Amino acid sequence: RPHVNRSFTTMSRTNAVGPCSGQGMGAGPRGARRAGAARGSVRCRVAAERPFSLSASTTMEKLRQTRLITALKTPYLPNGKFDLDCYDAFLDDQIKNGVQGVIVGGTTGEGQLMSWDEHIMLIAHTVNTFGREIQVIGNTGSNSTREALHATEQGFNVGMHASLQINPYYGKTSVDGLKEHFRRAMDMGPAMIYNVPARTGQDIEEHTMLELAEHENFIGVKECEGNERIARYSAKGICCWSGNDDEAHDARHGSGAVGVVSVTSNVIPGIFSKLMGADPQPELNEKCQALISWLFAEPNPIGVNTCLSMTGQVKPVFRLPYVPYDRERREEGLRLLKELGEEVGGHENLKVLEDSEFVLLDAF
Repeated sequence: RPHVNRSFTTMSRTNAVGPCSGQGMGAGPRGARRAGAARGSVRCRVAAERPFSLSASTTMEKLRQTRLITALKTPYLPNGKFDLDCYDAFLDDQIKNGVQGVIVGGTTGEGQLMSWDEHIMLIAHTVNTFGREIQVIGNTGSNSTREALHATEQGFNVGMHASLQINPYYGKTSVDGLKEHFRRAMDMGPAMIYNVPARTGQDIEEHTMLELAEHENFIGVKECEGNERIARYSAKGICCWSGNDDEAHDARHGSGAVGVVSVTSNVIPGIFSKLMGADPQPELNEKCQALISWLFAEPNPIGVNTCLSMTGQVKPVFRLPYVPYDRERREEGLRLLKELGEEVGGHENLKVLEDSEFVLLDAF
């Protein structure tokens, strides 16, 4: 159970605010290009200002060659709105360090804590600002087929290149129901299927995945059930991305994976770009294992949220129920980050942070 220090600052419902209204969108490297994307109606304005079409910029083959995909962290302002200046600077750094694609509003990006308006707005903003440089994969899956289809339609309307689709969780369905759920989502456009039984409580078994792979819009699978399964899928021509950072190097170079959908690449994108390169890097892979273990000492995204707050790349603002690591664990992380030196984004600003510097939001 995560430690909660009562000296953390907690925003009350009277101080917290609703969905993103465009604050935090001042001058910046991309401010002028994105200013319109967060004003007025979320759904209408961002769709109207979409700068390019999917057909002109992306193919299934290009998506299947995207080796390093970051499950991107969503930064917040102290009032709970998205910090888009911070988001843009952070994503700029990701691109400079070799990241080729991003998952927007995934588990790491806390899509589960967003309204759908917020979610689609962030996908649209990412497409408008970065869509010519990277592959934008919107996490528009849901345990409700109706919600998944509605969100996926909106995501494609604002220009995402592909959707990430998870199997129905909590209210689990039969295998036949699961296949129907995925097929209807894939009917809408290119989709990566996400298999993470530790979170959903239901494995998408191999025979089911092989059937789903026959769909024309099936890109591949983010697979969290280990490298042996990835090797079997790869041998059958299914594109796989490891969902386990500690196994991703070996998945890429030993099991035939295309690459990784990574949490740790939020922190050390340059290292993960090298790990996903053409040549194996076993020593470099070993060097970052301690940090990976630290980042996942509590359920994701607690570790990466704490880490990026410590590097100063995001403000130390948490939407509950997530709370930061306690001070002892933060001090351990500081040591690990210092060992990696300049490979860590924001390394020059590293600090432990006091408990009182963290803001916990129960309404936003």
